Amino acid sequence: MRNRLDLKNILESLYAARSQEHLANDPLSFCHRYQDPRDLEIVGLIASSFAYGNVKIIKKNLAWIFDRIGDSPRLFVERFEPEQGFRLFAGFKHRFNDARDLCALLFACRTMLEQEGSVEGWMLRFHGQGREDLTETLTGYSEAVKSLDLTPVFGAASPPGDSYFPFFFPSPASGSACKRLCMYLRWMVRPADGIDLGIWKGITPDQLVIPVDAHIQRICRLLGFTSRKQADWRMAREITAALRKLDPADPVKYDFSICHLGISEGCDGKDQSKCLACPIAGLCPVGSP
Repeated sequence: MRNRLDLKNILESLYAARSQEHLANDPLSFCHRYQDPRDLEIVGLIASSFAYGNVKIIKKNLAWIFDRIGDSPRLFVERFEPEQGFRLFAGFKHRFNDARDLCALLFACRTMLEQEGSVEGWMLRFHGQGREDLTETLTGYSEAVKSLDLTPVFGAASPPGDSYFPFFFPSPASGSACKRLCMYLRWMVRPADGIDLGIWKGITPDQLVIPVDAHIQRICRLLGFTSRKQADWRMAREITAALRKLDPADPVKYDFSICHLGISEGCDGKDQSKCLACPIAGLCPVGSP
């Protein structure tokens, strides 16, 4: 393994090589269709909530949702009524989430706006400035969202057993890596850099935790950022701690570029032909001679 300075320099080069082609292959691209920060946080929450599974299917289903929501997602959510949603989103399915779950998500967003004026304001209820990271923040946020009265959607305060609405809001308390919520927060909090948006100010970039998907799990293990095998909250914090040594103020800065080695560049940790042009080949045991 090279020394920390070499590693940082290589990751900085990887960060600088991010492209609009990478962005087009990412659910975050839907946020870049809008300009108003009030729209962006709504679009980001919806896009990140469904960011699981095959990327092409994610993008197809998100395009279907946003085509129906229209030009002002914020206004749509403010005026949202579940009965309207059942008609508008009839037949929607994304793996195990259906139209009911989508309507419950939109109704939850409406409730957050009514109570605090923004999703950020609602999340800040559970955030402390002195905290090292988002463990307590996400735990409080997720539990509170799942405790909302969803009677207008489900006919009862809580979702029925066959609803996967709670899947949108995992919690560190259960050990989940909370990949989609961590990704959403990265989009909102990291400084605007052509990829991330930097529209939230109540949470600082140094408090973010890396979103651990299959690509981050594999590549960060190869780079020695974690020795854990299970993609859980402990792994997410361990990888973040390693990245914090490289950039204490912005530890998840490299998430997008590392992740897109897998999403966009095809790294699978096995095919060495992919290593020939890979910028981290000298650091990774798969690509090292």
